[in-house]
Amino acid sequence: MPVDDEGLLEAFFAVSRQLRHRTREALEPWELTPSQARAVSVLSRHGDLRPGTLAEHLRIAPRSATEIVDDLQAAGLAERHPDPADRRAVLVMLTDEGIRISRNIRNARQAAGERFFAALSPDDRAELGRLLRRLREDAG
Repeated sequence: MPVDDEGLLEAFFAVSRQLRHRTREALEPWELTPSQARAVSVLSRHGDLRPGTLAEHLRIAPRSATEIVDDLQAAGLAERHPDPADRRAVLVMLTDEGIRISRNIRNARQAAGERFFAALSPDDRAELGRLLRRLREDAG
């Protein structure tokens, strides 16, 4: 069955734009870009990572991850330390401030998501979640 370009795709892209806009608004208090916030989130979930591994999690080029880590380090949210398993390599870890900001970002994004999806009933939310997980799995 063909996708209705004017219906389904337009609605999906419009909702996606609205969600990105609300995410940027939620991040404004910390003056972080969405990429920086995603890096903080990945480091919070996975702990200390090599920059290349961080890049893989973020699905970006390693040099882009280096730039993000530079920015996080300049903001006092992350630090680089020698990797005890390989002194030639470095690990990126969140500072105490980075951990605090990570919690604040997670809470702000959760609240923004709750407001965004408030128009949906619990059943609609469950169905949307199921459909999005299916699309994500099929694309992966």
